[in-house]
Amino acid sequence: MDRIILLGINKQMKKIIWVLVVSQFAFLANVKGQRSINVDLNKTSGKLNTMFNTCVGAGRANEGLRADWQQQLEYVRKQCGFRYIRMHGLLTDDMAVYTEDSKGKPQYNYMYVDALFDFLHKIGMKPFVELGFMPNALASGSQTIFWWRGNVTPPKDYNKWQALITNLVQHFTERYGAGEVKSWYFEVWNEPNLSPGFWTGTQDDYFKLYDYSAKAIKSVNPDYKVGGPGTAGAAWVPEMINHCSKNNVPIDFVSTHSYGVKQGFLDEYGNSGTVLSKDSLAVSGDVLNSRKQISQSAKPGLELHYTEWSSSYTPADPVHDSYHEAAYILEKIKQVGNAASSMSYWVFTDVFEEPGPRFTPFHGGFGLLNTQGINKPAFYSYQFMNKLGETALANTDERSWVCKNDKGDIQALLWDYTYTLPDSVNNQSYYIKDLPAKPKGKVKINLSHVPAGKYTMEIYKVGYRVNDAYTGYVDMGRPNQLNRQQVEKLKEENGSPVAKQEIVIKPNTVYSREFDIRENDVILINLIKS
Repeated sequence: MDRIILLGINKQMKKIIWVLVVSQFAFLANVKGQRSINVDLNKTSGKLNTMFNTCVGAGRANEGLRADWQQQLEYVRKQCGFRYIRMHGLLTDDMAVYTEDSKGKPQYNYMYVDALFDFLHKIGMKPFVELGFMPNALASGSQTIFWWRGNVTPPKDYNKWQALITNLVQHFTERYGAGEVKSWYFEVWNEPNLSPGFWTGTQDDYFKLYDYSAKAIKSVNPDYKVGGPGTAGAAWVPEMINHCSKNNVPIDFVSTHSYGVKQGFLDEYGNSGTVLSKDSLAVSGDVLNSRKQISQSAKPGLELHYTEWSSSYTPADPVHDSYHEAAYILEKIKQVGNAASSMSYWVFTDVFEEPGPRFTPFHGGFGLLNTQGINKPAFYSYQFMNKLGETALANTDERSWVCKNDKGDIQALLWDYTYTLPDSVNNQSYYIKDLPAKPKGKVKINLSHVPAGKYTMEIYKVGYRVNDAYTGYVDMGRPNQLNRQQVEKLKEENGSPVAKQEIVIKPNTVYSREFDIRENDVILINLIKS
């Protein structure tokens, strides 16, 4: 009877009915918590895009002279695979780069910069060089930002600025070699669209600073890479490209920033309340739009680097410490796809003093690690992505990657992302709580054409009370200081596989495994070929 009725209606109505039927089945599947990830090991989608660990952020250059900072960077470099690091304050007075004698003659000194960059070189990292802020002896004014007083005024003499940048880049060339410096990036300033804030000049003043900087860098070697504008909120991208195109000014990449809260761009001392955006394309939508702006410009082939990004721009946002952050990071990286050449997470450590030294071990700092080097949930997102093999497999599931490597190992990284922040509640009052995760059903992984043999299966996880150091800290009563035993306890509770077993995969079979998943859980399955 149903069949006869369907035959009697027009094609358009059939299409509507079919859509309703499919939607109903999808609804029922979601209600039952069914989710399947179906992957054929013979079907690849190409080389895995590793833009996620191209670069990571750090607070300011002078912090990089500290032993704990260096120890933590070496650790995250090894665990997460970061290749570049970007930081503020390379030219600020605490790095002792520039002064003038009594007659106004420039004096250059790179001892502190050399100590920092030599360390980066030693651990296999490269600088993503941010040129800023203004040395006081070269500044046109006295306005500063942050506890450590980075001068944010234009140079009093643009020719002296150009001479400084030329001398600095020549020094880098002599010390590290042109071949090495060709692989670096030189970014002019930071967030000049925030005025007052990071720049007291106008947009035209910034373009002038960029012009002099680009000329200086290219005068040392035309193959060195220069770009900008390093703006907040994905601003000035078309204007920057248009300026360089019209005035024949070199530009090799565009850089800008985005954060996932729905108001504001700067919270210098961490005093404002923030609200995580409900927009499913927060951050990633900015990146996709920047790529579109570049593709429609006079220079459609420019690299795009998001040299800062995170869920929130304030150094006092407990979402940074929460297990929710791990899933948030993966959600955004996956959504961005191939649109960006790098996505530099802000930052790798809570050894970070923009609002001054911090007084508590978990304070909503930006870092992947807290001040004592305890892994936050966010750290594991990058560690897990770094475990993925170099070949990505075809996969229609939007919240997972399945990969393989040349050794025959297989990795599946999957997650749930659920926005749970109640209306009219800010991050600072919500994410400090103990936040149990609700069940989201099951995920079934089906792998076909897996080479037969023995495998060691490791299962790693991040979620509520699993690799969740902040909730462990809450259990301790949120002490203002952690003693040595408490630090060791939190470190010991984090990092190991939650399960490990030997399995045998028989020929011509589909290997299936089902997992319970909760809100904002992250799961990594690693099949290591014996």
